Amino acid sequence: MPEITWEAPFCAEGSSCFRVGTDTDGNAYIAVNGQEDHHLTDTTDALRALITDIKAGKADHLL
Repeated sequence: MPEITWEAPFCAEGSSCFRVGTDTDGNAYIAVNGQEDHHLTDTTDALRALITDIKAGKADHLL
């Protein structure tokens, strides 16, 4: 398993806390806080695009 450097958890009011991490190979990870062994992995560019799209409201229909 790669060495992942996790950021501090992001917690929105009334919802789960998530953590984002990176490794030295340029991969990005996202996991529920406390469950970092069960993470999603992709490139940092893909994670950046996901976060940008969510912030732009492109996932609002899922709420």
